Amino acid sequence: MNYYFSKTIECSFEEAESRVREGLSKVGMGIVMEIDFREKFKEKLNIDFRPYKVLGACSPSHAYRSILKEDKLGVLLPCNVLIQQIGENLAEISAMDPEGAMMAVDNPEVKCITDEVRAKLQRFIEEL
Repeated sequence: MNYYFSKTIECSFEEAESRVREGLSKVGMGIVMEIDFREKFKEKLNIDFRPYKVLGACSPSHAYRSILKEDKLGVLLPCNVLIQQIGENLAEISAMDPEGAMMAVDNPEVKCITDEVRAKLQRFIEEL
């Protein structure tokens, strides 16, 4: 079992990021945080790195329902989506598979919610 879903698309990094944000919105997910690793590596390590950004995606209703069932579940949230440049005019989008992250949670009600989020993320990747 992979821990992510992934798709390569022909476009600039900036265009890929725009498509990711739009695609997540279409499946009812918002961005609650973001980390630009290229910027952080330059700032903290003085290392030049390819464009590499992680967006924390969240469906508020699913997060709320999950946390009501398991109050420590917040340590596994949000669902990370990676955008990285892998070549000239070539970007790869990867979304975490929440099923892998939630394997340690022994709660059938959370499993049902996780399945719903998993389907959203799979649809998001497929429609890019």
